[in-house]
Amino acid sequence: MSVQTVKNYVSKWNVEDRIQEFSVSSATVELAAEAVGVIPARIAKTLSFLTKSGCLLVVTAGDAKIDNAKYKRTFGEKAKMLSFEQVEEMTGHPVGGVCPFANKKGVRTCLDISMKRFKTVFPAAGSASSAIELSCEELFTIAGAEAWVDVCKGWD
Repeated sequence: MSVQTVKNYVSKWNVEDRIQEFSVSSATVELAAEAVGVIPARIAKTLSFLTKSGCLLVVTAGDAKIDNAKYKRTFGEKAKMLSFEQVEEMTGHPVGGVCPFANKKGVRTCLDISMKRFKTVFPAAGSASSAIELSCEELFTIAGAEAWVDVCKGWD
């Protein structure tokens, strides 16, 4: 998939013009924050996990880390991230560009409460050099998120 695929997907909400494409990499939280011009915590990083039912994406604030005990309590199984090889195959997006939009069928998405402290956040938009600015409410809707979860530490 690509930035154009994400643009097409988010156009249903008339936010495609908010997608930014950079001439530099935004594949890590630090690089994305530099490219966008915000603090790293406002980068909405999308983490991909392998579960018994398939791929689960958890979108967190850039300064948050998965708390394994909270993850297990919330999802009923141990956190197991997708391997490098599995990421694009299961999500449809390349490593560094995984985002909560236009994913392959069956991919589930949850948002971590660590992002709720910001008016807007910046998830990737289908490539390792793109981002889109959205409010948390917009992100929840456009991502088709199942729920807000509390599975992170290190941010509060």
